[in-house]
Amino acid sequence: MMLRKSVFQASLTAFALLSFSLLAFQPAAALTKDGHNVPKGVEMASDRGRVDPNQEFNLTVVLKLHNEAEFDTVVEDLYDPKSSSYHHWLTERDLEKYAPTAAEFETVKKELVSHGYSVISSDPQRFSIRVHGTAGITEEAFQTELHTFSHNGKVFQAHIRDAQLTGEAGKLVDSVAGLERHQVRPLITVATNPRTGKPLFKKVVTKADLGSTLLSSITGTALSPAAEFTYPTPGSALPIGIFYGNVYDINPSLAVSYTPAQLQKHYGLTPLISKGYDGSGQTIALVEAYGYAAAESDANAAASVFKLPALNSSNFSVIYPEGKPLNPNAADLTGWTVEIALDIQSSHGIAPGAKILVVASAGQDNEDQIASLQYIISHKLANTVSNSWENDDEIIAGPAEENAFNSVLKLGAAAGISFQFSSGDSGDLGLGTPVGAVGVPSNSPWATAVGGTSILNNPYGSNDIVAGWGNNVSYVNEFGVVDPPFGFFLGGAGGGESQYFSKPSWQHALPGTGRQVPDVSALADPYTGFPIVFTSSGVQYAEGGWGGTSLASPIFTAIWAIADQYNGAPLGHAGAAVPKLKTGQITDVLPTSSLNTTDPTGSIVDSSGATFYSATGLFAGLLYTQTQFPSAIWNLDSEDAAVLSFGTDSSLTVTPGWDNVTGYGEPNGLPFIQGVTGKTTGAPLVKAK
Repeated sequence: MMLRKSVFQASLTAFALLSFSLLAFQPAAALTKDGHNVPKGVEMASDRGRVDPNQEFNLTVVLKLHNEAEFDTVVEDLYDPKSSSYHHWLTERDLEKYAPTAAEFETVKKELVSHGYSVISSDPQRFSIRVHGTAGITEEAFQTELHTFSHNGKVFQAHIRDAQLTGEAGKLVDSVAGLERHQVRPLITVATNPRTGKPLFKKVVTKADLGSTLLSSITGTALSPAAEFTYPTPGSALPIGIFYGNVYDINPSLAVSYTPAQLQKHYGLTPLISKGYDGSGQTIALVEAYGYAAAESDANAAASVFKLPALNSSNFSVIYPEGKPLNPNAADLTGWTVEIALDIQSSHGIAPGAKILVVASAGQDNEDQIASLQYIISHKLANTVSNSWENDDEIIAGPAEENAFNSVLKLGAAAGISFQFSSGDSGDLGLGTPVGAVGVPSNSPWATAVGGTSILNNPYGSNDIVAGWGNNVSYVNEFGVVDPPFGFFLGGAGGGESQYFSKPSWQHALPGTGRQVPDVSALADPYTGFPIVFTSSGVQYAEGGWGGTSLASPIFTAIWAIADQYNGAPLGHAGAAVPKLKTGQITDVLPTSSLNTTDPTGSIVDSSGATFYSATGLFAGLLYTQTQFPSAIWNLDSEDAAVLSFGTDSSLTVTPGWDNVTGYGEPNGLPFIQGVTGKTTGAPLVKAK
């Protein structure tokens, strides 16, 4: 069974490499300066035919700015400490200089309406307009054809000829969201038994036993001291395997998961929170799809267990910019229920004083999420925003889509808002270095891309061990000793170099010419994960071992909310601030492990003699350049044993300084916050009303 899964993984990687060769070495100009906007992804995908002309959907049409080059300079100056405009966020009056005129906006609006579109909403500054229509109307208005495509198991919609709005209005349009339609997906994952695929811990709970069930089923002890194991059992017939090393999750009835208090301590936040710098006065916006009815009660069940403040109408709300979804069970059916629960409960756990605002779209198309981002900006809802989802990798997405996201995020940065995005959960997608798997919209220079880490206890000392998130599993016993051991990649943080966006000024010291992802990192490894309470199909569950960069994004967003509170004013785009930090203000995640002397090694003895396997040898064929990483023996069940690695993220590699797994590293409590604020004393505390 595991062999078939491993072969499938290899086949998928080979196909991804073949597909990527069609695009990887195209210069960025092929996407940005040749005047074409058909996604390159259609060249490698299977065409499943023309979209039904009666299919209804929404489009967001983004208009061109005036003096865009000047606007870009002005926004960059907002993030330059040497500039007189540093952190003087642009007001609506400031933006008016760059906004389309009322006449230009009306020209675009009339053209869209003339084709049969109905106007849903428009940005007060006239930067964009949102309309509703059909595929047939869209093909006529934008002079193209819409087709459905499939690629690597994903289905998406795209235009096959360059799209341009008819008439003089076409010259006024910058980009359009919705011509390409991708289903954004939560970047959430859970620790599972790799043989069965089932979560390591999932229990139905009742209100009476929730606390005891959850607390007694998780542990913060991922690693135990080295021990020796013989497989199948001592005295068995050959072959036998004798392994010695650290032990992962020594009690398999417990899920390795960290409580909010443990994470607060890990990130150096406990002293700040005890003094009142807990996010009070700040709003954390979470951009989600659908929403689910039990989100608040689930969060309060977890809050009760972990002794956090309760959520109520004063510090928690849900808004639906598009109206509630037609199907109230949509979140359950699409996996968004656990995503929403994780985002709320992790951000509340890190910044318990902050207000949590869920911004839930009625669907999960990329255009729905762009509308939510614009809604947050237009209505000034929050200064720090978490997005635990990905549109698609930039191989598939095209200029119309990427420019639409980037335009909205740049306006947010101009207004002093920091938008965090998960960097991905599948490593490099088999694409190799230096490109990697850069997702949309975390590839935008105006998004803060959050990568992932593993947090491990040190069984021989008191300090945590932090590795870049990347897990491989190598089977050493599967119904008997495995000779030689075999395994596969379980998952890891996404990252790499954008082939679409150039490096922003604050990344000038980094390699390459494209925007580098990620910027920063936080806990993402589900095998050192986070516990949540969630309700699905009317049943409440308590479950440990949740992770993915879906966890990293709200953790960092909550830390940024505390930084905003300490500063006494919005700090704006976090991605621009992090590279300016000094040693000690951000914790560099290094490839070294203090456990190398006790990482598992072993010998397999058969009729021909003994074969020795080093710690790296156990993962032969799975590793790229990472040679120093923690690992541990994992007794999965009575029949299976494996070795689990941490910090082995496909071809993405943890290095000193910035790297494409962890960015510049993890926030380091007060030094981090003082570094990004430039203050040694926090703003006066404001008592809650």
